[in-house]
Amino acid sequence: MPLYTYRCNNCNYMFEANQHMSDSPLKECPSCGEDELRRVINNVGVVFKGAGFYVTDSRKGSSNGSGRSSSASKSRESKSETKTDASASTSE
Repeated sequence: MPLYTYRCNNCNYMFEANQHMSDSPLKECPSCGEDELRRVINNVGVVFKGAGFYVTDSRKGSSNGSGRSSSASKSRESKSETKTDASASTSE
């Protein structure tokens, strides 16, 4: 159940209320009794879990993606060299 923060525009009273998402927003202030309540939008904390989100993760030699792509390009180069060597020997 989400926790919503409300603030009264009349008396600036702030409080939090647990409500279902399907519940309608509160209207009446519990402090002054006026219908001046407004829902306050708060910042949301974000938590990154797993590898690849920190600066130190990119400094590992073999675990990052660039190490794999460079080895893949080296294997492609060696295959192309082998093909050119084979075609040169057959043409002679």
